[in-house]
Amino acid sequence: MSGSGPVRVVVAKPGLDGHDRGAKVVARALRDAGVEVIYTGLHQTPEQIVETAIQEDADAVGLSVLSGAHMTLFARVLELLAQREATDIVVFGGGIIPDADLPELERLGVAKVFTPGATTGEIVSWVRENVGDSAPAS
Repeated sequence: MSGSGPVRVVVAKPGLDGHDRGAKVVARALRDAGVEVIYTGLHQTPEQIVETAIQEDADAVGLSVLSGAHMTLFARVLELLAQREATDIVVFGGGIIPDADLPELERLGVAKVFTPGATTGEIVSWVRENVGDSAPAS
């Protein structure tokens, strides 16, 4: 995790989902707010996402999942971060995720899930308050 400078966020589209408009909108909003964004593109494996986050010294990973595979994909990214001793990288995300799954995702260690209707302003504010040097100590 970077110690100074702008917050660095990897925005990723894991799995087979090919819809990335929302991820690109969020990436652009974060970038416009001064966040350094690394967008991985479509069809990334959890292994590729974690490798990118570590190589890029990311403060956070934002996953966009619309495919219904959110439980598996979030869990695998968190598992791989733990294996790589990189649990200081905050994992958040969004997409079509049922409310019933939110408590389990939180239990797994997902810091925040933005569901449909969340604004880019809400996402930017949350990142500013919860990621990087301004984040509360854990």
